[in-house]
Amino acid sequence: MKRIILLFFFFVSIRVFSQENKMQWFADAKLGIFIHWGIYSVNGIDESWSFYNKKISHADYMKQLSGFTASEYKPHAWVELIKRSGARYAVITAKHHDGVALWNTQMNELSVPKKTPAASDVLSPFVHALREYDIKVGTYFSLIDWSYSDYTGFLKDSSRYDSKKDPERWKRFTGFCMGQISEISLQFNPDLFWFDGDWEHSAEEWLAPEIRKMILDHNPETIINGRLQGYGDYDTPEQNFPVTKPNLKYWELCMTINDNWGYQQRDTNYKTPYEIISIFADAISMGGNLLLDIGPKADGSIPKEQEYMLTELGQWTGKHSEAIFNTIAGLPHGHFYGPTTLSKDSLILYLFLPAKTSGDVVIKGLDTKIKRVSVVGSNEQLPVKIVGKISWSKVPGLVYIHVPEPSTDRYMTVLKVDLENPVRLYSGKGGFN
Repeated sequence: MKRIILLFFFFVSIRVFSQENKMQWFADAKLGIFIHWGIYSVNGIDESWSFYNKKISHADYMKQLSGFTASEYKPHAWVELIKRSGARYAVITAKHHDGVALWNTQMNELSVPKKTPAASDVLSPFVHALREYDIKVGTYFSLIDWSYSDYTGFLKDSSRYDSKKDPERWKRFTGFCMGQISEISLQFNPDLFWFDGDWEHSAEEWLAPEIRKMILDHNPETIINGRLQGYGDYDTPEQNFPVTKPNLKYWELCMTINDNWGYQQRDTNYKTPYEIISIFADAISMGGNLLLDIGPKADGSIPKEQEYMLTELGQWTGKHSEAIFNTIAGLPHGHFYGPTTLSKDSLILYLFLPAKTSGDVVIKGLDTKIKRVSVVGSNEQLPVKIVGKISWSKVPGLVYIHVPEPSTDRYMTVLKVDLENPVRLYSGKGGFN
């Protein structure tokens, strides 16, 4: 019995180690670019939801197929821009809820190559370009397909049926769905599968265990996001920043660059570079990633506002890369007024100063001796003062660092705090503790 128990724990530990190992690139990547590109960009309307919510008829929505030209589509230019932003991975909408596939699917006729003037597989060249630039490939796939006649929620309130009462019809749909997932897996071998739409059915109905097994049988290193009814590898909060860290160890905040996922010419409410950078810094401070979305036009060109935003982001990430990539979550709340990260050995603490913060900044409860403090991107050393440290008390003093105004970054300054030993924190009540 003892031997059986030891073997059980051995295999469990091997499985945990394998999972940790395959997730490492994701944990180190920090920044990804999300791309919503589909026929909805022709009229600039909500992707799929516009016909589902009766803003437009399904027939009128599908008329956009004739306007999807991809005439200015330059996949290498897309990837060059993604590379400039500092992103380590990209996720593209291979198929949204409207059912229109970007690749030449053999499971039905509803695809860009077969039904639009683009008349070609637009997914393959993008995937190939990502590989050339050593950027990890992510494919978004909607489990929902509101244009497929055997899906339970076809056009929201017409032809709706109960999958349990008509299992043969549901079986036809799941066969179709599994077939498309298999095509993506075999043809594109994505590093990351980004599922969506799982809320409409249970894991059992979706065949979630079978989907996961099929993907991992092809490539055990593939990562799956958290929208497969419990069969994913990481959490995916959307739009609103989580105030507390999500439940899973690995997580990613997906967020639009303005107010919509796909291109909408009337949406000019773009986030500023500072807003994006501050949100990004908060995410990595809590051990997460940011998946920032852009929406190309129907012709494949990227709006100049989006290009500007990624370029500005890239200048900042390039300058501060050591504090961003390959780091771990920083200090718990209360020790510093702002985001922080740590080197993996915890010998370097990085402090992110919002906007053009200058003057004195303070670290509370740092119980490790500081070797030096410098400004990331310039190596300028800054003066440090310890306040309130009493020789006979275990309570560390307050660390004050003076930041001259000329040393600040126009978006967010980052300080590098080199420590003599791995970071140790005091979180007591003070006094004689």
